[in-house]
Amino acid sequence: MEEKQLSGILNGAVPGEPVKKDENSRRGNWGNQIEFVLTSVGYAVGLGNVWRFPYLCYRNGGGAFMLPYFIMLVFCGIPLFFLELSFGQFASQGCLGVWKISPMFKGVGYGMMVVSTYIGIYYNVVICIAFYYFFMSMTNLLPWTYCNNPWNTPDCSGVLGSSPRFNASLANATTSLVAAASEVVNRTKRTSPSEEYWKHYVLNISDDIGNFGEVRLPILGCLAVSWFVVFLCLIKGVKSSGKVVYFTATFPYLVLTILFIRGITLDGAINGIKFYLTPQWQKVLDAKVWGDAASQIFYSLGCAWGGLITMASYNKFHNNCFRDSIIISVTNCATSVYAGFVIFSILGFMAHNLNVPVSEVADHGPGLAFVAYPEALTLLPISPLWSLLFFFMLILLGLGTQFCLLETLVTAVVDEIGTDWIIRNKTVVTLSVAVVGFLLGVPLTTQVRLYVIIKMNYFKDVEMMLGFPPPLFFKVCWRFISPLIISFILIFTVIQYKPIKYNNYVYPGWSLAIGFSMALSSVVCIPIYALYKISRSPGATFRERLKFACMADPKWGPALQEHRTGRYAPMASEDTVEARPLKEKEDLTIQGSNGSTNTHNHPNPSA
Repeated sequence: MEEKQLSGILNGAVPGEPVKKDENSRRGNWGNQIEFVLTSVGYAVGLGNVWRFPYLCYRNGGGAFMLPYFIMLVFCGIPLFFLELSFGQFASQGCLGVWKISPMFKGVGYGMMVVSTYIGIYYNVVICIAFYYFFMSMTNLLPWTYCNNPWNTPDCSGVLGSSPRFNASLANATTSLVAAASEVVNRTKRTSPSEEYWKHYVLNISDDIGNFGEVRLPILGCLAVSWFVVFLCLIKGVKSSGKVVYFTATFPYLVLTILFIRGITLDGAINGIKFYLTPQWQKVLDAKVWGDAASQIFYSLGCAWGGLITMASYNKFHNNCFRDSIIISVTNCATSVYAGFVIFSILGFMAHNLNVPVSEVADHGPGLAFVAYPEALTLLPISPLWSLLFFFMLILLGLGTQFCLLETLVTAVVDEIGTDWIIRNKTVVTLSVAVVGFLLGVPLTTQVRLYVIIKMNYFKDVEMMLGFPPPLFFKVCWRFISPLIISFILIFTVIQYKPIKYNNYVYPGWSLAIGFSMALSSVVCIPIYALYKISRSPGATFRERLKFACMADPKWGPALQEHRTGRYAPMASEDTVEARPLKEKEDLTIQGSNGSTNTHNHPNPSA
């Protein structure tokens, strides 16, 4: 008794109260539900909220873009978010294990792993560049403030003119500011100090995608730091990352608020916000606007990447994931809108100082994070402080998503192998994935880096888990509306495809072929594994093998025996089930609570 009390105290329990234990002692669970919600918010809220949504909003009609964006959120984003959370939570399995519901489609899980691998490698490179800018901001003068550096070209024209060491007085500095602003207006081509710092110093980009050039050692070092930080935060799986997210998922909101308050007090900020919100209703009739809205919802929420399934798999069985899906989805989209105010207040200030329209300083992607915004920061008093805050926010936003991407891969490997040794030594798997991810990211630190279906039975499963059935709206979205929207996006993307360019550089055909191969590598997993599964299934005809391959695995269902009730209550051993012929499996019956007999095509004896 004394030993138990001592153990409880060491585990943080209050004396006299029972020790909190994981419901699933083998896999583990979240410490509490707040950790899951914060982790999911950190996964969904990422770099795209800061640099992609504001640009899409301004490009697609300003405030008018909000209409298709929120329609896509309601009819596609939230339903699919809820679907993935309930899927992982019900089976307590990652993106591979959940496909026991229909083994033929396990290729979807492999496709998710491929997508998470690609995004994880890319994301950590972006995080490492944010680390680099963060370190370089620890100075009295930001290095991208002036044009008096070895990497600058004759086309460089800074808003602040020459470096202070060339100015004799404050009056000269003011004169220089006016002259530089006039020069910006009169020049047909201007490159800012921040743009040249990004291109010629940080990236030092090569002249062709085939020319890898040298490895940039500072960037390589920052990449190692990025992967090391991610590994440390995931060293004990969700037990450690669940504690880290209390900071990484909340602090960016504090930084956004500080930057917002500072931004709206600047001259010209209101013009930037007006530009961001002014609706251009005629653009709502443009199909491309709706396509951009749908793609942003998928990109931002992280659907079909496997992360949502993985995070939910560590929930307790009866957790209300329906409530969680709405909270997380709405929080994510509200963050995007809020970030737009922050970004465009600064861009409005920047346009005011440059005496140019806001449209000429608005940018997207890395161009916004590492060119336009850093330049705006140089115009603020105590600019290194604001720079430190901004890039620290980018680091935290990236890490929140990266935690889930890495955990997706680790969980898939551990669940698939499933031995006691692999579960006990999950840290080794995490380290191995991190090392491989780092090595695959090394080529991106060179000078070429910038170039480079649910069954009807599942409705009952959700009701069994949550205590209430999915609302009719979600059933309709899962079966009809969401698939139609996804099909629309796919078709529209193919029709509207244009060759990729970076500034004036046109990518050669062989590089585009590699890009298409990478894009298709996640999709081909689905038919390849389906054909493999059909070929290995029993049956005299193709139709029989196909039917068997689509049946749920006998192990499908809640992970814990205590939750396997109703249709999943054990009535026979798995060995007996596996020994039965195909026809007998198809004719399995379930004795209902009213004594009637119902027939189901389900190989699980409890189905």
